[in-house]
Amino acid sequence: MNYMKEIDHLALDGHALELFLAVLEEGSVTAAATRLGLTQSAVSHGLNKLRRIAGDPLFAKSGRGIVATAHAQALAAKARALIDEMRSFAGGVTFEPARAQLSLTIAANDFQRDLLLPRFFDHVAGQVRSMNLRVIPSQSPSPAMLRENRCDLMVTPLPPSGVDIVQKRLLSDHYVCYFDPKARTAPAGRSAYLAARHITVVYTDNERLDFDRRLAANGFLRDIAISVPSFSGVPPFLHGSQMLASMPSLLASGVMRGFAQARIPLASRTRTLAELPMFMVWHQRYQKDPAHRWIRGQLETVAATAAGD
Repeated sequence: MNYMKEIDHLALDGHALELFLAVLEEGSVTAAATRLGLTQSAVSHGLNKLRRIAGDPLFAKSGRGIVATAHAQALAAKARALIDEMRSFAGGVTFEPARAQLSLTIAANDFQRDLLLPRFFDHVAGQVRSMNLRVIPSQSPSPAMLRENRCDLMVTPLPPSGVDIVQKRLLSDHYVCYFDPKARTAPAGRSAYLAARHITVVYTDNERLDFDRRLAANGFLRDIAISVPSFSGVPPFLHGSQMLASMPSLLASGVMRGFAQARIPLASRTRTLAELPMFMVWHQRYQKDPAHRWIRGQLETVAATAAGD
């Protein structure tokens, strides 16, 4: 196929670039179509248009999926930068929620997701013309997720650092010791707590909870019997067992409903070790964007409500 035949390079538009990035990130035309609310044929048509403009196939078949060509991978950063420039060019000085059609991507782990984002969606959707929310796992939060526009906002207890990364504390929680009151009592002290078998969370990228890292750094060694990739995986193992699970206190009204909880008995250092702040994080490019500022304000409002429950 000749991709260089009489191409109008000014035919490039922001929708085509968003389509390109969606296919690149999803690794599938079908998944990209679902994400964007388009038909597969519309996505394929848009890709063909981009192929002619770029003079490159952009994607090649690989097994049951597709992979980006080297040229497509090189174009990704440029595509994100162009979209940012288009948004800046088209952006006004005001933002009218009632007329807004929002499409957001927020990175969060399952604790922050379940605690905040259903309420956030309902809160925002009731004020805007339309609202689409995509939630992706934050795993080990990195500046690249924000710099490369993989997400609009990140909610995490461990905000990534960078001169172009902005953060604000949403709320503060703390870790407590959960147990099944039908199977055991609360640990009587530090020795009993450390001697018990424990369940904890280790994410799929092998990232441990900050609480677990703090304990290890302070010389507290526990017998970890079970590791699961999310907080929602803990209850089935804790039911009817003698084990303990040290998890955020705000989970008591969610996945840990029905379990008893107690203070983690590690003497005077318990409060510092058990602290769990939660931050929202965004890229500097959106610092003064009216729509983004409004969205951040809505998330703050929801977080204040969640912390007070």
